[in-house]
Amino acid sequence: MPDHATPLPDRIETEEALEEVMTRPSAALVEFIRTLRGPLLILGAGGKMGPTLAVRARRAADAAKCNLDIVAVSRFSDRKAREWLERERVRTLNADLLAASDVASLPDAEDVIYLVGLKFGTTQNPAATWVMNTLVPAHVAERYPRARLVVLSSGNVYPLVGGGSGATEDHPLTPLGEYSNACVARERIFEYFSQQNCTPMVLVRLAYAVELRYGVLLDIAAKVWAGDPVDVTMNRLNWIWQGDANDMILRMLAFTASPPVPLNLTGPQPVSIRAAATRLGELLSRPAKLTGVEDETTFFSNPARACAALGAPTMPLETLLRWIAHWVSRGGRTLGKPTHFEVRDGKY
Repeated sequence: MPDHATPLPDRIETEEALEEVMTRPSAALVEFIRTLRGPLLILGAGGKMGPTLAVRARRAADAAKCNLDIVAVSRFSDRKAREWLERERVRTLNADLLAASDVASLPDAEDVIYLVGLKFGTTQNPAATWVMNTLVPAHVAERYPRARLVVLSSGNVYPLVGGGSGATEDHPLTPLGEYSNACVARERIFEYFSQQNCTPMVLVRLAYAVELRYGVLLDIAAKVWAGDPVDVTMNRLNWIWQGDANDMILRMLAFTASPPVPLNLTGPQPVSIRAAATRLGELLSRPAKLTGVEDETTFFSNPARACAALGAPTMPLETLLRWIAHWVSRGGRTLGKPTHFEVRDGKY
């Protein structure tokens, strides 16, 4: 949900320009941020979403003229991410959230955004995935029994579904694979502590954040640009611009409750893999090579509840496809983390 006072650019040339657009707060976030007393604690802030989420909160607080203390916590294996946060006046703390002593030493907070998780390499090291998605939630839930917690989960907690409007929050959580089941375990641990301590929470089932350096649409564009085949078996994909996702995640603090409230977070319209690849081929002046046959089942979430509470994301798909095509064609930097959107058996 971009700041409508500033038009979206026709294209994005640099990471600085990308980060400026991604951290523009919506008017709704500026109003909401006035209600926070702080500190606002962001755990796992050194990953794909954390830095721009923290800076969006900082910019919203500045626009609201409130002196909100925003604290980003991570191991910060990416030193540049920490330096950027500090330049943007976000306070940073280095902590290993697997260590109970590090979690115990964190500052008190009334509002906590939980972004910790592990997906890549699950097949090679499932134990690491399970410990990150179970032990860390227990540490954090015990440390903040009275805070409002917005906990990032995943749309992968659902199994593949057929036609219709997608899996709602009431759909059974019976996914395939170690990673997806570890995500269910993360939710259940937070749910347990919420029930024990009456901790208000939202469980955010995100599917899937996209920007120019990462995401399902970038993966498709990169394959088209390289002349590699794009597998259409998955049929269609959920997507949401990461700026919109971050804006909505912050505002979900207002909807926390005990027992936890699950909310699907994605755009209201999934994108056909075939259609996205074809359009990106047009924008890149390279024909898309398609493989596979569309299956009736896919990972597909219904975000109606979140959209009713927060408003629908407003980033146009065509704008995002144009940005991504230009970024790929000019050799823009990526995070080097493919989403494996083609995977249907849960083995990431």
